[in-house]
Amino acid sequence: MEPPDIIRFGRATCCDLEQASRREWWLADGLGGYAGGTIAQCLTRRYHGLLIAPAETSLERRLIFVKADATLHDSERSWPLFTNCWGSGAVEPKGLIHIESFQLDGSIPVWRFAIDDLILEQCIWMEQDQHTTCIAWRLAHALERPVYLGIDLLINNRSHHRDNISHEFSPAIEGDERHISVRHAGDAALHFYADGGQLFERYQWIDDFYLAREHERGLGDRDAHLCAAHMRLPLSVNWNGLVATRAAAPQPHLSELLRRRRAHDVSRLMTAAVDAPELRGAPCWVRQLVLAADNFLIIRPAPRQESSGKEDQERPGQQLGQRGELIIAGYPWFGEWGRDTMIALPGLLLATGRHASARNILAAYARFADRGMLPNTLPDEGGQPQYNTVDAALWYFEAWRAYISVSHDVVTLREFYPLLQEMVDWHVRGTRHSIGADPDDGLLRVGEPGLQLTWMDAKVGDCVVTPRHGKPVEINALWFNALTCMMQFSQLIGKKSDVYKTLAGQARKGFQRFLKPEGGLYDVLDGPEGNDASIRPNQILAVTLHYSPLSPSAQALVLAEARRHLLTSYGLRSLAAEHPGYRPHYEGGVRERDTAYHQGTAWSWLLPHYAMAEYRVTGNADLAQSRLAPMRDHLLDAGLGTISEIFDGEPPHEPRGAPSQAWSVAGILEAWVKLERVRRAAKQKEED
Repeated sequence: MEPPDIIRFGRATCCDLEQASRREWWLADGLGGYAGGTIAQCLTRRYHGLLIAPAETSLERRLIFVKADATLHDSERSWPLFTNCWGSGAVEPKGLIHIESFQLDGSIPVWRFAIDDLILEQCIWMEQDQHTTCIAWRLAHALERPVYLGIDLLINNRSHHRDNISHEFSPAIEGDERHISVRHAGDAALHFYADGGQLFERYQWIDDFYLAREHERGLGDRDAHLCAAHMRLPLSVNWNGLVATRAAAPQPHLSELLRRRRAHDVSRLMTAAVDAPELRGAPCWVRQLVLAADNFLIIRPAPRQESSGKEDQERPGQQLGQRGELIIAGYPWFGEWGRDTMIALPGLLLATGRHASARNILAAYARFADRGMLPNTLPDEGGQPQYNTVDAALWYFEAWRAYISVSHDVVTLREFYPLLQEMVDWHVRGTRHSIGADPDDGLLRVGEPGLQLTWMDAKVGDCVVTPRHGKPVEINALWFNALTCMMQFSQLIGKKSDVYKTLAGQARKGFQRFLKPEGGLYDVLDGPEGNDASIRPNQILAVTLHYSPLSPSAQALVLAEARRHLLTSYGLRSLAAEHPGYRPHYEGGVRERDTAYHQGTAWSWLLPHYAMAEYRVTGNADLAQSRLAPMRDHLLDAGLGTISEIFDGEPPHEPRGAPSQAWSVAGILEAWVKLERVRRAAKQKEED
């Protein structure tokens, strides 16, 4: 399978600062490190940089290599190829005016500059499983005269969540024309290796970079970076340039590293196509999502859990090594989230043929099961897991079901079955945060003052924006699904399933209380103020989960309400526009954004759920798959080749939040493959 070539822009976009600075490229190295920037090559976020890498034993990521500002020299003439925006409002230099085109070559950002008779190409990529970023340049055709680049290398050493306007960084810089190292206070060194050029030491702070996206978010919008080295790079038709790495050993030539990167992209596409033949011949935008999915799976040292005091008691999965696979919830600022991991796992891993990785993640999370719950977050800094979620554990059952359905790995299921039993038992008798089954109707009740336990988890100070205390609709759809999964798991391994059949039957009967007389479902039952009839998208899960507690006619009513009040091109609104609390735009400072997060903002991870609900109700796979098509256009905006976390609830539905979100990419990919499978089967049946 050839890498997709859907992401491409000409001068109309590349030379326009507004357009070129809103479109971002994102790369990942498979170890928790990443790189990101704009087409214009100006900084607009504190998270932009060419190498952001985690600490040795945690996922706390630090910006260490920021920019490589290149100026093209031809005899007495010179042209900056980079752009900088300053706190004064100035934009200087405006190197973007020389960009003839930008494209993603698979996962690799490629710029083409055209100045007079000079045509120059630049590309950036990260080495897989190394904290290494490569930047290479070449001439598109040979010249009879010498031309070269002068490249300033800007560095830092700060958390990617902060700025560094106070110059809190004083490294030792040393080396020669082929290799320069940057060391600071016991941190792992940053190494620059020249391939085809010469390096020279520098030490100059550059202040007052203006970060437009941080300004929009109501956060600190200035930064400062240290120019640590300068590179002189003669240009030819061969790829030459720079390797920035934490590896203290010379790297192979850039041409070999570039070949390996391209081979990795092709290999990833091929692996996905073996497991999902529907991806062979899939549209370019779908294959681009396969490459985007690769960014979210990383390998890191497995977080250590404090002893529970139970002597010699070992959970399944504890025998795994200290290095483990995990899923990053989104770029650039999200870390590892239990809920997001379980929701994203089928699309990221099962639809792309990575069954062993799915098994490893499911096993790793078993180590953190506590009182029937899974952690919501495993902090970047290596702190204690936070068990402030009710649904992570319930999504865990669905992730296991999805894994077993494609792998048929009954041996592993038998190993983890006792843990799954224990998790159900805790929910039946009650666990932390007043989470437990109501014996009267078999439904799960949830809630504790000051805590946000469902995925609608925004909190402003001590105020929970959408507390949803009581019996939330999606929690109980997940509960019924989990109980039915356990009934099926029991039968698969020859265990008695009567208890789960009884519990599921009770939950199904109790779930009918969610039906509203006018159609659709209550969002929460038995809350502090009674039943909440707000029209929210949570009800769609009662249709799309593998085991639905609703009759076909009730499913159709849920779909109709979602279509009428919540559906947008890019996701489902989190609240109907008719509600007095509706917020049409996600913008402003932290407080303004957090209060709008689940009050009208459209969530892209819910669009594939709507599509699958439409298919379940209508049987029309063509119509359902067409609901996903607007994401093709979105891949050309915001985070290029990937899918944003959220969108404004009102047209034109501006992309907001994290520009690359795991469950957004996973859901679209999973739904497209499932619906394509149905479409191809129907076509084959017609031909037969």
